[in-house]
Amino acid sequence: MITVEKKWTKKSHDRVLVVGIDADRDQLPGELEKGNKTFFTALNRDWENERIATENGKITTLTLMDEGEDLRGVIFVGLGKSEERTFPSLKEAFGAAIKTVNEQKETKVGVLLDTFCNDSFSVYTVTQAFADASLTASYRFDVYKTKTDEPLNYDYTLYTEEGESQAIREGIHHGRALGQGVNLARTLVNLPANDLTPGALVNEAEALANRYDDLSAEILDKEELESLGMHALLAVNRGSDQSAHMIVLRYQGEETWHSPLTLVGKGITYDSGGYSIKPGHGMKTMKSDMGGAGAVLGAFETIGRMQPEKNVMAVIPVTENLINGSAMKPGDVLSTFDGQTIEVTNTDAEGRLILADGVAYARHLGASQIVDVSTLTGSCVVALGDVITGTVANDDTFYNVFSKSAEKAGEPVWRFPTHPRFEEMVRSSHVADLENSPGREGGAITAGLFIKAFVHDTPWIHADVAGTAYLERETPHGPKGGTGVMVRTLAMLAHE
Repeated sequence: MITVEKKWTKKSHDRVLVVGIDADRDQLPGELEKGNKTFFTALNRDWENERIATENGKITTLTLMDEGEDLRGVIFVGLGKSEERTFPSLKEAFGAAIKTVNEQKETKVGVLLDTFCNDSFSVYTVTQAFADASLTASYRFDVYKTKTDEPLNYDYTLYTEEGESQAIREGIHHGRALGQGVNLARTLVNLPANDLTPGALVNEAEALANRYDDLSAEILDKEELESLGMHALLAVNRGSDQSAHMIVLRYQGEETWHSPLTLVGKGITYDSGGYSIKPGHGMKTMKSDMGGAGAVLGAFETIGRMQPEKNVMAVIPVTENLINGSAMKPGDVLSTFDGQTIEVTNTDAEGRLILADGVAYARHLGASQIVDVSTLTGSCVVALGDVITGTVANDDTFYNVFSKSAEKAGEPVWRFPTHPRFEEMVRSSHVADLENSPGREGGAITAGLFIKAFVHDTPWIHADVAGTAYLERETPHGPKGGTGVMVRTLAMLAHE
């Protein structure tokens, strides 16, 4: 729970107080003087002796030993220099603070919100970042642990001279909506493939649609996919005992349904690589190969809560990529929903195959703009690591809007360059219209351009989250595992 008050005093009953500290601050916030005088003197001494860290995200905790006080301690959060502060650094600072709060297990927490504000960030932005972090930085995935601590319910009080306002109320609501969406995407990515089967992912989408009045779900089964000619998706599915599906979600934010912004997510619930089988060390995290689908479903969770005045559609092709006697083989030639043919030269380049049918179907359903999100290529990981999401686009105007949404979301993206030679590589097959894996050179770019062949002139952006959807390291934003990357960007885009 998050509430808002104007002033913090000694009688506020918070057990922990969170305070932002700029590197260019001359003295401690005056509000602290309203508490225990001896404690404030000790804080000042630590400040003067530079024992309170001001580097961004650095935490300094000081404990009050007087058992007669409600306040047990202060968590100072370094913010760096004011002019160097960015929205991602602000999110990182809040994430570090929330993690420290969770470690201390004190559930009544005060936050001096004004100490985190500066000329660059409105109180709405700061409140949104905090409300988001209050959910995402404390996220944990312990579904399969037999012994866990009971989750604690934290009561946060934000203290600001402005008091409760429309901007702050919206910041709390939007921040929590974003956090809920990110955490849903994380959980879906973290679930093992024996539980998150294609059918289970369909159930998650239907449950999501049932939570919100303006959301509806349509599920295409295998027979419908066959009748529509989605043979690229079905070819990937041939190696699995689980049926393929196409999930379609519709959020109607306008009076009439027309020209929806459409989000297409890769829904490979497990990827063995097929006959172009992955090495053993690459198999463990392939439950995360539905990270694009998770991001789209997480974005729809947020959209359902934030209620933007825009029509938004999701199209998610869903299957496993496994091996049996019927599985797709290198050298196979496939037909697709829009009539183009594909020579399969690598069965581990399956994501672009199901997305070919996915984006073509989105276009068929009237998409005015398309963003596809997928854990698509190792090439993108080599280029940008686990920090930045790589993108390919065919429309500058649409991409500018998208990049601004990513900036607001604090999710860094980078647009890869394109070149006619890359287009030629995608169409280098001697037996079909396209080749699904023309080589390692420019692999992240050619993979995106392969998908572009199926959107034609529809404004389109491809986001490759292969490096950013699942991390093998903990960050201030959460534990290792699924990150929920692109949920915030897609939700922000729906508000543009």
